[in-house]
Amino acid sequence: MRIALAQIITGRDLAANLVLVEDYAARARAGGADLVVFPEATMRAFGNSLLDIAEPLDGPWASRVRAVAAEQDIVIVAGMFTPGAAGDAGKVRNTLLVTGRGVEASYDKIHLFDAFGFAESDTVDAGTEPVTFTFHGVTFGLATCYDIRFPDLFTENADRGAEVNIVCASWGSGPGKAEQWRLLARARAADSTTLVLACGQGDPASQGIEPKGAAPTGVGHSVVVSPLGEVLDELDGAPGLLFADLDTATVKEARTRLPVLANRHRF
Repeated sequence: MRIALAQIITGRDLAANLVLVEDYAARARAGGADLVVFPEATMRAFGNSLLDIAEPLDGPWASRVRAVAAEQDIVIVAGMFTPGAAGDAGKVRNTLLVTGRGVEASYDKIHLFDAFGFAESDTVDAGTEPVTFTFHGVTFGLATCYDIRFPDLFTENADRGAEVNIVCASWGSGPGKAEQWRLLARARAADSTTLVLACGQGDPASQGIEPKGAAPTGVGHSVVVSPLGEVLDELDGAPGLLFADLDTATVKEARTRLPVLANRHRF
């Protein structure tokens, strides 16, 4: 299966961000991809208000993404914001939408980014349940940004059958942060013996845009990692489209050679 990681830089304007989805989805399909992954906060970049644009999974923004997936005959994974828990009118959920080719799924980010001077929990309700989906006989697990620091989610996805873990992010910049992102992607692949597809927002600084405040707006370096933790391909900080041909036989081989899932103990 050929996949693509769409490393884009989104802004405040929802319509402009949808244009990016349309453009990169068309380019991914033209390049032979069956599935294209967009970053966290594809709907609207962090550092902007979220409550006023949150909508359900059948709302106009998600419906347009669904239409693009149908037009291009491709599965799209993209970050959006949905309404928060019932009775909490002041928060949203940080949601991954998965749609296209008969696939419909969504995942609400479980681990909220309350670190490095940013408090995501001030505006976002945490999800509670891991999510996997199956496409072309391959099971994918879902994770969002800060989730990558928590190995148990990735091994849980593997226990639920995931051979591939998708991570969508808008990674915060700062000293050593790009190196941490790469390290964590490699570690989570090795922990779970899954292929890891880690797609982040591009680095605004690569386009001459200086970050404002503590909002995590991306460092780029989207990466594809083997189930033994080897970096197979990686982008730099600039926007771009990364293609990869997935071979899940490498997952079976890794789990035979290094059966960490079978050997681990739960305490």
